[in-house]
Amino acid sequence: MPYTPTPSTLKPAEVAVALVESAVLKHRTRLDMIFFKAFMAGAMLSFGGLLSEVIQGGAAGLTASNPGIVKVLGGFVFPVGLVMIVLQGQELLTSNMMIFPMAAIKGAIPWWSIPLNWLVVTFGNLTGSLFFAAILVKYSGIISTAPYDTFVQTFAIHKAGDPQWHQIFLRGIGCNWLVSIAIWQAAGARETISKIFAIWIPIWIFVSCGYDHVVANMFSVPLGIMFHADVRFSVDLTSHFVSLIFITVDHRRIHPQVSALLSPSLIPSP
Repeated sequence: MPYTPTPSTLKPAEVAVALVESAVLKHRTRLDMIFFKAFMAGAMLSFGGLLSEVIQGGAAGLTASNPGIVKVLGGFVFPVGLVMIVLQGQELLTSNMMIFPMAAIKGAIPWWSIPLNWLVVTFGNLTGSLFFAAILVKYSGIISTAPYDTFVQTFAIHKAGDPQWHQIFLRGIGCNWLVSIAIWQAAGARETISKIFAIWIPIWIFVSCGYDHVVANMFSVPLGIMFHADVRFSVDLTSHFVSLIFITVDHRRIHPQVSALLSPSLIPSP
């Protein structure tokens, strides 16, 4: 019998099936476990956020001469957080904003599971981010000296103080579109190195371009406040809920993988 090599990636319809099955598994998981995984995801993403701020904050001279390079460098290291989240199987709000509506549209989970999961995961991500910011950054003193402390304040103001609400709103849409692409590509990859690359490139793009990620801002904005930055209320969380609608409609109308997802022959109803 001739040897048939296994494809390195899943077909789009197979990715859709895998993501729906993932949502079903999350739906059936106890809420306390979901919260703990969300807590861990908030901390893991904050590791990436901290590394990005360390690189950008420590490059004041390069920022003055070539700010674009510094943004690209800061964006390059940020994806380590999402890589750890995906490989560990933790719970991130922005990825669940894609997969739960997919499963609900298919009828694999009830609609009430969407707000319930998002509520639990939101508070878990927020708790993990605040714990990391307060205990492992602020009170540890690792960036409490110049130029890092000043950059932390400036970065928080840049995220939540300078932009108009509609700008933050639109940045959230751009961000979660790219995050959803990263999750989709990672689900289609069959081995670890491919998953890392599949995640890395879209996340690198969104951070370098300055889009707003709600969980990343759960770390960076409170951290700036802890360092006495003067920031106001941000609507980036609302923008991510709107980005959910945008991404869902986009997937259904443009991408054939979600059209395949909606075919009743692909996934047996529970």
